[in-house]
Amino acid sequence: MRYFSCSKCGSIHAQNYSCQFNKKDYSRWKTDKDKLRGTNRWRNKSLEIKEAANYLCEVCKAQGIYNYKNLEVHHIIKLRDDPTKLLDNDNLICLCKEHHIQSDNNEIKINYLKKLVAVREKN
Repeated sequence: MRYFSCSKCGSIHAQNYSCQFNKKDYSRWKTDKDKLRGTNRWRNKSLEIKEAANYLCEVCKAQGIYNYKNLEVHHIIKLRDDPTKLLDNDNLICLCKEHHIQSDNNEIKINYLKKLVAVREKN
């Protein structure tokens, strides 16, 4: 019997086997937040937030450091807690990778991040 590597699922099947893998089923492995972040609306909003922050980490800037490296846009209230806040300016902040990790680990308080966002939105 001959076998082949299936282009649909990546498994090894007998040559006469008809794989029932459906590409639509792949979506079950993606989380809802991954689907939301993959949109053009999110990419545009992310660029808008970085531009509003002058392409600087807002936590570093508050400490008097002008850091423009490894910038990411962070959701203060996590999407798993409230997916409606995906594009909410008051929930988004521009952070360097280090501060993003600290925020995710609750080492930087949510109230502090919200104050920084309020300063950005005021200007």
